[in-house]
Amino acid sequence: MSKSNILSRIFFGVVLLILFWSLMTGAVSLAVIIGAVALGLLWALMTTGVYISFRVLTIPDLTVEGSIVLGAATASVAIAAGIHPLVATMMAMFAGTLAGLCTGLLHTKLHIPPLLSGILSMIALYSVNIRVMGFSANISLLRVDTVFTPVINMGFDRNPATIIVGLFFVVSVVLLIYWFFNTEIGNALRATGNNETMAKAQGINTGTTKLLGLALANTLVGLSGGLMAQYFGFSDVQMGQGAIVIGLASLFIGEVLFAKHHFMRTLVALVLGAITYRVVIALVLAAGMRATDLNLFTAITVAIALFLPHIKNKLDTQVKNKKEK
Repeated sequence: MSKSNILSRIFFGVVLLILFWSLMTGAVSLAVIIGAVALGLLWALMTTGVYISFRVLTIPDLTVEGSIVLGAATASVAIAAGIHPLVATMMAMFAGTLAGLCTGLLHTKLHIPPLLSGILSMIALYSVNIRVMGFSANISLLRVDTVFTPVINMGFDRNPATIIVGLFFVVSVVLLIYWFFNTEIGNALRATGNNETMAKAQGINTGTTKLLGLALANTLVGLSGGLMAQYFGFSDVQMGQGAIVIGLASLFIGEVLFAKHHFMRTLVALVLGAITYRVVIALVLAAGMRATDLNLFTAITVAIALFLPHIKNKLDTQVKNKKEK
């Protein structure tokens, strides 16, 4: 086992020990951890979307900060209007798709740099989201049925019901994404992110694959937003603030602690990374951290997660040099 793998396992072991100690001492309740796992599953859908844009396409797409709110707003308005919650959730997915397409068109057709395209879409979506919510800053979903209601009616509490429904969506998405990226179109999309010049030489229309990738990524983000609005019982125009940083934190934690070379294991690692991040957040809040400091904590977490691969590569290089000697 390499030193880098040992380092990752030690870090994960420390997190488990802290979690076990917190539960045993009563510093944090089991209900809080279950709630963190439930929310982590919903964030995992967004993290998978961030992975597609950031890792597969190598595009830092800031659209997610607006598309997650668009998904939440669309689902909330639809449910409030009497539309079935599952249909409303599908509508949230489609709204995310449209947001991703807009960013893709700005980049591929107007030749605007991808980072700036995402920023422009994010800014525009703030106004769009306000309009979708009927010029209101938030919409309440209290005392209305959601996708979690049928499971709650079976006798489950809200968080266990969220875990059951969240697992259904997460497993479905992971299997569909795994299937898609093993198709010809999916491989073309991966090739575009790996080496765009070589992809063009192979006859791949990289503009189309980028458009498809950004649309797919934001479809998952919209789905995440729609489910989170139903979980929280409201949608708010500010609920997407810092979403990209949270997605990246979950992504990097998953890669550092769980990711393997196999694509399916990578997808599972994204889910575990999102859950781990939410559990860590629950622990630091229980330890007394102010909620207003969470953005700072997340930024520090991302910085550390970005630095850890450098440490892992350095350790692996040292091991390789010793073997060659």
